[in-house]
Amino acid sequence: MAERRDISLQDLATELSFSKNLIYRWKTSDPKAKDLEKVADYFNVSVDYLLGREDTAEVNDDHLKVVAAHIDDDATEEEINEILNFIDFVQSKRGK
Repeated sequence: MAERRDISLQDLATELSFSKNLIYRWKTSDPKAKDLEKVADYFNVSVDYLLGREDTAEVNDDHLKVVAAHIDDDATEEEINEILNFIDFVQSKRGK
């Protein structure tokens, strides 16, 4: 998910106030529930999606659905990523 949004794992860890290596350690150990919740909130998906229990990444916030409805059909992937990054930025500033 981070790669799709052009976010390095290091930047994601910093954004979520995780230690520098926490995300990398998840390859060999299970993450804590509260950390998974932070990542799910950051990407606006469910924890079940992160754990592979759901196949689709449902948007948790109805406001994001409204935003998505207003994106032009001819928007480029780069423009969509910029919009998603801005949404993430605004939510992180609000403590979400």
